[in-house]
Amino acid sequence: MSFRLRGFWTILTLLVLTSCATPPAPPPPKPPALIYSDAAFPTPPELQPQVAFWRNVYAVWGRHQVALHDNRYMGLIYEVVTLPGEVGEGYTTDQQALVKGRYENLKAGLRQLEFKTAANAPLTPEEQALAARFQNFGGASAIAGASDRLRSQRGLRERFKRGLEISGRYDAAFRSVFREAGLPEDLAYLPHVESSFQTHATSSVGAVGVWQFMPDTARRLMTVNAVLDERRDPVASAQGASRYLGNAYQRLGSWPLALTSYNHGVGGMARAQQQFGNDFATIVRSYSGRGFGFASRNFYAEFLAAREIAHNPQQFFPEGIHYEPPLNLDRVRLRQAVAAPTLAGYYEVNLWEISSVNPAWNPAAQTGRAALPAGTLVWLPAGSIARLAQRGMAGRGLALADPIATAQPR
Repeated sequence: MSFRLRGFWTILTLLVLTSCATPPAPPPPKPPALIYSDAAFPTPPELQPQVAFWRNVYAVWGRHQVALHDNRYMGLIYEVVTLPGEVGEGYTTDQQALVKGRYENLKAGLRQLEFKTAANAPLTPEEQALAARFQNFGGASAIAGASDRLRSQRGLRERFKRGLEISGRYDAAFRSVFREAGLPEDLAYLPHVESSFQTHATSSVGAVGVWQFMPDTARRLMTVNAVLDERRDPVASAQGASRYLGNAYQRLGSWPLALTSYNHGVGGMARAQQQFGNDFATIVRSYSGRGFGFASRNFYAEFLAAREIAHNPQQFFPEGIHYEPPLNLDRVRLRQAVAAPTLAGYYEVNLWEISSVNPAWNPAAQTGRAALPAGTLVWLPAGSIARLAQRGMAGRGLALADPIATAQPR
């Protein structure tokens, strides 16, 4: 027997000895029924292993851990590798080599199990135990293709916790946006899945901001041009997300489908609905539309896991979370086109200060080379409107903007 396969059987023996080798998730809290069992965001029993998996990713496994698992049967976790040495955002050469070695070792062993099962060859006791686990998760046919379904997932506990802390700044404002749109307020948790509330998040395919909008989608929902890119403004893009999700729900009539469309598109989910109706578990299991891969299949389960953790942070982060203070800025709507330096002078704030609280402004707007268009929503340092009123400027026909009510700190 080769060294590689000996290593596989060592891991497989550990799987048997530990019953099912899946790292235990924290005991589920007993939340009020209206929080977790409401009709808007149901958890089909078939999706519970997926939700448990992402609960582990977000709140149990740290970035020093990498889970090797089946990408279809999410409860089937072969090993959680602990990375040696100092752990950063990326892998060191040694860490990368370790994960690659364990991955290839498992893949070779799974291929052998597939071959022996297909040939009806005798299985070792360890192989029989693993075959039984496949049977429990996906039936007798689940062994076929197991080596191709092998996937690695690094833990995100630290990142998720930091996202919770940042969310303190935006939670009240986001909830206000969805409440005013007549949508479930818990949609405010979606950035935990999309960006972990990282305001400067940019994906490899061009999605930008807390809500991770692609340019073409964003242009239909908010302002994206040479002067402004509202994808970078968390509240403006939350309003865009409310428009998108409201339209998706109107068309699909199901929040699991509407939320998944945020990843897969409304048209794609409409096609899935045509085939399987609103049976979301069956869609996840059986829909094979173009582009409906691992990310789309898991998007709703990730949202459910993030929502559960964010509702009960003390359950998953007993060490405590230091939330950032809620957003506390003034907001106005411009009556006319105004250059940023003029606006800063009008409200008697520094240009760099007003630019820093308006992340949607592109460089041309920040420097005053391009005027901000009439109707633009502008953030101002807290107290700017009150100071203007004290000076009596707005009452002398000089008003450049109208105040807009915002969510207040709670």
